[in-house]
Parts: sequence; structure tokens; C-alpha cells
Amino acid sequence: MIEDYFRPALSSITQRKLRSGLTIIGIFIGIIAVVSLVSLGQGMQDAIDGQLKNLGKNRIIITPGGGGAMAGPYMTAELVAAKLYEHDVDVVRKVRGVDYAIGVLTKTVRVNFGDETRYTMALATDTDPKTIDFIENIDYFMASEGKYPKETEKYKATVGPNLAKDFFDKEIKLGDKITIEGQEFEVAVITKKTGSPIYDSKVWIPLKAAREIFDMPEEIMTIFAETKPEFDPGTVAKDVKEKMRKDHGLDEGNEDFTVTTSEQMIGQFKMILDVVQAVLVGIASISLIVGGIGIMSTMYTSILERTREIGLMKALGARNSDIMLIFLIGAGLLGLVGGIIGVTIGLGISKFVEIMAARSGLEMLKAHISWELILGALAFSFIVGCISGFLPARRASKLSPVDALRQ
Repeated sequence: MIEDYFRPALSSITQRKLRSGLTIIGIFIGIIAVVSLVSLGQGMQDAIDGQLKNLGKNRIIITPGGGGAMAGPYMTAELVAAKLYEHDVDVVRKVRGVDYAIGVLTKTVRVNFGDETRYTMALATDTDPKTIDFIENIDYFMASEGKYPKETEKYKATVGPNLAKDFFDKEIKLGDKITIEGQEFEVAVITKKTGSPIYDSKVWIPLKAAREIFDMPEEIMTIFAETKPEFDPGTVAKDVKEKMRKDHGLDEGNEDFTVTTSEQMIGQFKMILDVVQAVLVGIASISLIVGGIGIMSTMYTSILERTREIGLMKALGARNSDIMLIFLIGAGLLGLVGGIIGVTIGLGISKFVEIMAARSGLEMLKAHISWELILGALAFSFIVGCISGFLPARRASKLSPVDALRQ
């Protein structure tokens, strides 16, 4: 029985290939944009979740600057006016619920290897055993080759895989000598690849050496703290903020630092990503509206061309609901065909962007492909077609058989 509805609907599409093709252009362009944006957006969400997992939910990040600013370890000292100091690390370590805390100094540096010079980001921390235990489980500090420098090894450096392999004509290997801001360092560790071009291009040196070559005796850029398992990171973060505010002699709301849990920091990034993605998908949806108007126009034209056919079907006993269903299915199929083309091209575009991003070193950007996305896009395109075809289908169902046969 259902095939009796699909057969005339398919016949109308196949007999008017050019018109049908032009009609579905608006649909599949919109679906291409929506599918590719959602796929890449969800891929970014997955990457952010992975970063939270690697960083750990029990981590607290303290950065200079108030007002909720998130400088983070990827911001260098040259870019932030406010300051944090070694004394602040001591204050944080004494807060109830804090298991351990470290200070990180971050600065853009000049690196020489052979006759070549490159600029990259340098991270500097203490190299005592407790600090090494603290950071070695963070993904961008995990060693791929070599051993972490000991506390007495002042001029040994850790380099990221991109810095080692891609920055210079000759690959940097363990034991090679590099010069950072005029000071020679021996490469002791090459870290694992994270997919983040910032962290994969970093150089990490002992804090004592950094203070010497940068002439920054007390300043640090970021404080990382880890809470004890039985304490809630959010509650501990509030206590850290209160202790530091009192230590700095500041009123509430006038802090010159920002305290953020790792979950809060990732949540803010995801919120920004959601807003951007919603705006882009909204813009892409405009073409779906245009496509829907095209389907509506095509269905009205089809009614005019098939008026006598409609009259004949009614004369042979077809009900209004039968006529309406035939035209609704026809409109839905136009939307569905556009959806199939759009999903195929959209997923292809998202995979292409993933490949190009990986070649550029941004391996965190991956396309997320799921059956929910594919089936949802196809169902959406079919529904858009049906909604667009409702008024023409309703008009066709109400045609008088006598008047239709006269035309």
C-alpha cells in the first residue's frame, strides 16, 4: 500500500530531473555546512574533554590578572601585566586541601641549533623529585625519550617533538646542544606528541637556569595546584582565592589574580565553542530555509502540471488524504535526496579539514562522525522537505475533481 504513495512521488522527481536537481541545491548546501560544522565542533569538544582528562579534575590553576582572565600556561610573561611570585606558591601550598603546588615561568625565547635560530615558548619549573612526580603525568610533559633532569642538572633541557623534528633542518636528538637566549643546554628529554602545536613546540628548562638567563629572580607565570582526593576542587579553589586575597591585601572583587579549577577552565572553553558553533550553524541554516522555499515553489508548479492527474485520481476514488500524502512524500524525498548528498559531502569536508589540520601540526582537531549525526541530518532534511511541501500538498488535496478534469 505504501508503495502506491511512493511510486507517483518518485515518478514526479525522476521525470523532472533538472528542476528537481536545482530544487535540492539549497537543501544540500545547508546540510553540508551544518554537518561539517557539527562534526568538527564535536571533534573539538572531544579534544577538550581529552585535555581535561590529561590535566586531571583535581587541578587548580592560578594565573595573574583579575576579572576571570585565564592566562594559562600558554600565555607568556610578556603578554600579562600582573605578576605572581614564589611567595604565592608558598601561600597556596599552605591552604587546607592542597596536596602540592608548583610555579611555572613561561616566556618566549630564542633557540639556536647549529646555524639556525627559531623562537618558541619556554616553560620553566623546579626539577626536584616532588615537582617531577607532579608534572610527569601531564600529557605535554610526558617523556618519549630520555630521563628528566635531576635537581643538580641546571643546564639540561626538555624539548617537544615538533621542535626536535620540524623547526630546524637537522633533527634534534638526545645529547645534542641547543642554545637558549645565549645559554647552552644539553637535550635530556624529548616529550611525547600531544597534537597541540603550542606544547609540541615548547622547550622546558630548570627554573634556576631560567631565572638566571631571564633575570627574573622571583616572578612566575602560573601556579598549578593539586587537591587531595577527599577534597572538592571547587571548595579548595575558593579557599585559595580567599587566602591569596588576604595575603595581597585586596578587597573581594578586586583580585589581581584568577583561580580556576581545570573543569571550570575547560567548561569556559566549551561554552565559547558552543556559542561560535551555534552562530555558524544558524548562518548555515539560512540556506535550508532557501531550500525549503525552493521545494515549496517546485511543489506548487507540480500541482499546476498535474491538475488533470489529480482530478483523475479523485474520480477513481482517491481521498484527500491520499493526494496530500503523495505530495508530502514527494516533497520529503526532495529534502532527503538533498540531505544524502549534503551529509556525504559535509563529512568529506570535515575529514579533509582534519587531514589538513594534522599536516599543519594541529592533531587535536578531529572530525567526529557518528550515526546520530548522519541519521539526524537525514531526518532533518526529510522533515524540512515535508514542512515545505505541506501547503502545496494541502492545496492539491482540496482540488475539486470536476474542476481538475476540465483543465
